[in-house]
Amino acid sequence: MSVLALAARHGRWCLVAGLLAGLSLPGLALALRPWLPHLVAGLLFVAALRIGPGATLGGLRALGHTLRTVAIYQLAAPLVALALVTALGLGQTAPALALVLVLATPAVVGSPNFTILMGRDPAVTMRILLIGTALFPLTALPVLALAPFVATSAEAVIGAVRLIAVIFGTVGLAFALRAVFLRNLGDEGRVALDGFSAILLAVVVVGLMSAAGPAMFQTPVQFILWLAFAFTVNFGGQILAHRLMPVADEARDRTGTSIVAGNRNIALFLVALPPELMDRVLLFIGCYQIPMYLTPILLGKALAPRIPAGKLWES
Repeated sequence: MSVLALAARHGRWCLVAGLLAGLSLPGLALALRPWLPHLVAGLLFVAALRIGPGATLGGLRALGHTLRTVAIYQLAAPLVALALVTALGLGQTAPALALVLVLATPAVVGSPNFTILMGRDPAVTMRILLIGTALFPLTALPVLALAPFVATSAEAVIGAVRLIAVIFGTVGLAFALRAVFLRNLGDEGRVALDGFSAILLAVVVVGLMSAAGPAMFQTPVQFILWLAFAFTVNFGGQILAHRLMPVADEARDRTGTSIVAGNRNIALFLVALPPELMDRVLLFIGCYQIPMYLTPILLGKALAPRIPAGKLWES
């Protein structure tokens, strides 16, 4: 328990340690890569167990906010991006492919954990993750049908259905355990789960960096260009969402809603689209993990709730 409490207190630096290990230990990254699906499922299980079913499901008002957010993030945003890159004549380029695919996917599984590390309510993030993943086959089909670089969308739908089964099975099991055995989790239990979550996040990122580590030493210019693009997409999406996205409850929802905007599960397409297509963006996927895992450290203040002047005393 003392180790988990220590990890919870220094969770953001656990992420940095994971990033450094992924970049500097390519052998370890390759060894962990086959275990990524299991580790990601475990990460989701811990987050769902920590949050619980009541806070995740919310009320009808929260559901409306979630559906609106998913429609903007997973349908409107990639279609606008696709129209823009096509108009500029860049539709067949690797950066255009990466941009459209990352915007078309649901929230990354670790997004509730990032929200927790930033000291905010993760319930809204979990709702967007679950609903966005459930609707992914419907929101992705128009994007893939219009994209010039995708020949068929059937494999994407199969991959999305597989991911839905894993996510909802994992979350359902965690919710059942929480309802039966851990109704009163308590502060000590939450701290322990937060610490375990931070450790798991650090381990997961090591495996996700398996392509970025070798590129950093072998093709440094290409690595730097893709890394700059990944930061622009990730941080740019979060900051834009924080400034522009309407939310129902300012103090509770804005941070989590913003985190989801930039942190997407593009790795989903690794099992959904042809390998020869995804090979073009493998380095982007690796570089994309760096801003993702630095979000709790670098964007803590930028994504804080915007409290009106009249409510400062109340806060």
